[in-house]
Amino acid sequence: MENEDHVTIELRQAFLDKQPLIQTKSCSIYKVPDDIRQLNKEAYIPMAVSIGPFHHGDPRLQKMEDHKLLYYKHFIQRPNVSLPEFVSCLRMLEPQIRACYSEKIDLTVDEFVKVILVDSAFIIEFLIRDEWTERDIIFKQPCLWNRIKYDLILLENQLPFFVLEEIFNLVHEFPPFMQRALSLVPPASNNKTLKQLPHDSSSILHFTDLFRYSLLKQRPSGRKSGSLALGHSASKLAEAGVKFIVNKSSSNMIDLEFKNGTLTIPPIQVEDVTEIWLRNVVALEQCHYPQEHYITDYVRFLGNLMNTNKDAGVLIKAGIIDCIVGGGNNYESSVAKLFNDVRKNILVTSTNVDYLRISQELNAYYEHPWHKRLAALKRWKGAVSIGGILLVILTIIQTVFTILQVVL
Repeated sequence: MENEDHVTIELRQAFLDKQPLIQTKSCSIYKVPDDIRQLNKEAYIPMAVSIGPFHHGDPRLQKMEDHKLLYYKHFIQRPNVSLPEFVSCLRMLEPQIRACYSEKIDLTVDEFVKVILVDSAFIIEFLIRDEWTERDIIFKQPCLWNRIKYDLILLENQLPFFVLEEIFNLVHEFPPFMQRALSLVPPASNNKTLKQLPHDSSSILHFTDLFRYSLLKQRPSGRKSGSLALGHSASKLAEAGVKFIVNKSSSNMIDLEFKNGTLTIPPIQVEDVTEIWLRNVVALEQCHYPQEHYITDYVRFLGNLMNTNKDAGVLIKAGIIDCIVGGGNNYESSVAKLFNDVRKNILVTSTNVDYLRISQELNAYYEHPWHKRLAALKRWKGAVSIGGILLVILTIIQTVFTILQVVL
């Protein structure tokens, strides 16, 4: 110790003053990694309301703070509500709640408890209000109501699910919390919202995780090391004779099947907020489910299918993608860009075994000599058609010039 120089002493003191952050097994609410965030920062940041400590105090969201307090006031004035009981409950759970966040929270115990209680009360009051009143600006403005609804599924904007259930259950007048929570799950497909309750709500981490559950419905077959190697896009596969059929009967968005030359895919609605929920679910899988990233596999598979606008048009025409973004001739461009952007900077260690099999079968189908000839024939016919059209146009132009020369 006597021979230690000043650098050694400073480094030793720095370690004593500030312990390094260690993510525990309880960690479930994450800051989105920078390499993923940089592709679309706005997809991960709340636009109307902050929930939890990560975005607490953001000046952009201060307008909603007063309304959060109004909701909190209304909540604690309900019958059978005991504010001391809430505070006592959250003080006891405070270390467990704090451990759910991936980064250090610079709030005292008292400050942290206040943030969690106000935000919990706001969410619960938001869920149990069925009708708006003239004084309620949230329910009076559908755009604001929808914006809040989508803010509540952002990965960085979460409270642990067990906290909300604990507070909710202390008020005995309400139905089970899960029934209300499901109303926040937006419809991701034409199958509409999730009807089935999870068998064990304790397995749900937060609203982002609940949304992921609604997309999966059930655990897929399994995983295997290896990357998706789909060698041909949708338009190329269609040229080789592959038929694309929408599977309206499936309740599982990722339930793809290839059989007898037909690829069936459940429908998916693509709208302005689709990129937001896709990005946040994929970010959750990157952080928390590195060995079970089934939604990420789905995004990668559809991205491989849609390399170009023409590829996206194949899925839109088949009714697989119900597109309500873009407009005019931009539908195909918007869809293709969305799926290819979301899959960028994603790390994978394994892949859904069903998708690996389907990719191999699609590649083998395309490489079959007869199917390759069929694809070549269709491309040749297309080239001939284009050539014929150009010939007609040139003939018309030549005729016009001839007439003009005679007239002049």
